[in-house]
Amino acid sequence: MSKFNIFVATEEHLEYVDVVLNAIAEAAKVRGTGIAKRSPEYIQKKMEERKAILALHKGEFAGFCYIETWGHDKFVANSGLIVVDKFRANGLAKAIKSKAFELSRERYPQAKIFGLTTGLAVMKINSDLGYRPVTFSELTDDEQFWKGCQSCVNYDILVRTERKHCLCTGMLFDPMKGAQTNSKKPLNMLSRLRDAVRKSDGKIGKTLKSLTALF
Repeated sequence: MSKFNIFVATEEHLEYVDVVLNAIAEAAKVRGTGIAKRSPEYIQKKMEERKAILALHKGEFAGFCYIETWGHDKFVANSGLIVVDKFRANGLAKAIKSKAFELSRERYPQAKIFGLTTGLAVMKINSDLGYRPVTFSELTDDEQFWKGCQSCVNYDILVRTERKHCLCTGMLFDPMKGAQTNSKKPLNMLSRLRDAVRKSDGKIGKTLKSLTALF
């Protein structure tokens, strides 16, 4: 990983905002699964607040992730993980996620860290960091967080199930319970969610097939 420079972004790195947004948009098209859209102002704010992780390769954008707090800082989400195609298969996604996790623990040591993902690789990374798969009811009930899902192509599923499940798997790290590493659990949870969604809507077969698109 020495060829990548992975660090907490600041206002000095605002030149990468548009590149980040374009990378997220392209990933959403290729994967065919939901990635919530973010505005330039939102990504800029994350950098200014020192809540974004940036990965560069000789100055070239390679990857990104950011953290956001919810429920009066009781929950921290690590979101927007993206790795440029040509830099994949280098362990970069795990390195970026680990850096975001480290930043979250440093700034909000008492907060529960969570995330939503459809990627099996991200689930494995989360599991290695100590996350465990949970039902959505164990995640933040902050309405502003869930409003962020409105720009996702799968939002209608979340609404129809009354926010009980969607194509994403919810994963949570609870600092009070310590690390819980069992990489098989996320995969089992995904299987159950797949079955549940299939039963609730038979028209999303194409979306389900894309679940194995990895970072």
